[in-house]
Amino acid sequence: MAESMSAVQHRIASTKNTRQITSAMQMVQTSKLNQIQKAAVGYQDYVSKVKAVVMHLAKSHLLDDSSSDSKQSGKTAYLVITSDRGMVGSYNSNVLREANEFIASHSGDDEHLILAVGGTGADFYKKRGENVAYEYRGVSDVPTFDEVREIVKTITSMYDSGVFSELYVCYNHFVNRLVARFRGEKMLPVDSETLSGDAAEETQADTLSAAYDMEPSEKEVLKVVLPQYSESLVFGAILDAKTAEHASSSNAMKSASDNADDLIADLELRYNRARQAAITTEITEITGGQEALNN
Repeated sequence: MAESMSAVQHRIASTKNTRQITSAMQMVQTSKLNQIQKAAVGYQDYVSKVKAVVMHLAKSHLLDDSSSDSKQSGKTAYLVITSDRGMVGSYNSNVLREANEFIASHSGDDEHLILAVGGTGADFYKKRGENVAYEYRGVSDVPTFDEVREIVKTITSMYDSGVFSELYVCYNHFVNRLVARFRGEKMLPVDSETLSGDAAEETQADTLSAAYDMEPSEKEVLKVVLPQYSESLVFGAILDAKTAEHASSSNAMKSASDNADDLIADLELRYNRARQAAITTEITEITGGQEALNN
């Protein structure tokens, strides 16, 4: 009985130490989530403005002319965004499962490329024998555009040089701190499908013709704005995915802490019962001994 109580005490202490770690990690991930949410709000304002300009130019059918000028390889690329580490709950498994279904529905057995941002996705597709044409690891917890510029520049240059003719991005979109939804979106070439937006964006694009004069011409403006828009799409997806990653990690650490609390409560109950049983046994032995002496 003494050994059993000692073992339970050891498990209680060990579980309490684990809970301290998971609680600290939850606080860290929540702090990172708050930081990246603030950064994402400002960036969305910029993206909406650039998108409004591009949507306005799209009404002149300039995008159709622009996309027809690009080199066509016939291959489709899929930019899959995952994390570099574990302890993020079901984040990576959900992205990879949904991405595989998305790729199968769009490419089937046709030849395609994988562009992996995040070590988990890169390792996963390499093991499956997929053609991983590009991988990037080590995106910081709160990425800046300057940091991600290398990724954006490489991807857009691969498209410009004809390595692939279409680009879809697959990632988990942050809805709120408890919910994330998979997104598979077409990003390149920028056309009417890519630009499908809500009513507010359409209205904003319509007002541009009255608010701005295009010089030297709309076509020249498009040459400057279109690359910026393409870059903003890729960076925005990475920023969004990183936000969902932090939320998933925070939730996973909270669940681990809650499970530790439940386990500690169960172990303490078992310990108390064992202790009460030991005390009862001792009392019974003492009482029995006294009765023997009296007899």
